[in-house]
Amino acid sequence: MNPSDRIFVALDTPDLDKALALAEGLRGLVGGVKLGKEFFTAQGPAGVNAVSALGVAVFLDLKFHDVPATVARAVRAALPLKPYMLDVHASGGEEMMRAAVDAVQESSPKPDSRRPLMLAVTVLTSLGDDDLFAAGVVDGAEEQVLRLARMAKKSGLDGVVCSALEAETLRAAMGPDFKLVTPGIRPAWAIADDQKRITAPADALAKGADYLVIGRPVTGADDPADAARRIADEIG
Repeated sequence: MNPSDRIFVALDTPDLDKALALAEGLRGLVGGVKLGKEFFTAQGPAGVNAVSALGVAVFLDLKFHDVPATVARAVRAALPLKPYMLDVHASGGEEMMRAAVDAVQESSPKPDSRRPLMLAVTVLTSLGDDDLFAAGVVDGAEEQVLRLARMAKKSGLDGVVCSALEAETLRAAMGPDFKLVTPGIRPAWAIADDQKRITAPADALAKGADYLVIGRPVTGADDPADAARRIADEIG
């Protein structure tokens, strides 16, 4: 995999024209783009299709978290959008995660049929240990991430979304084929914004990350394409 292929740029905007302009300008410079709840709530499936039509791989970051039957139906509804990656919340439990995996397998029965990488979100990178303690999680972020990742693998998912701070531990525990997708990535020249558990791009890959989700350091730059090139050079 080329270094640039590991980068997915988060297009956290409700504005379709802005998202399309960014995606067009980044095409060929990064592995794909992440479209989350902000974009999807404003633009829906048509907006996702418009971005995909540019030939850009899409990480559809909707973090499904509901009763198993509802999540299974939501996953089935998302599959026609042909996302490269799709996620659920690991805290929804094993039954919910298995329902999501079953929905994908039922819709893509052939071994060679293209299906999304199914991921489970562990602990949001905006949360620190104190936040988890306040919510009743007594072990802190690293132990909670490991616990949820083990549940995700047991449920048949392809990998997890986690902070790069936990990537080294997860890579050792989960093996080489389990995908680790890491948001909260900030080059040395970028500010942290609202993220608490952040890591530099090259450090994240060294710890075992497969894909880096990077938002404002690219989308907020005066020249997003140049920022993407700088990050690819940094990790290359």
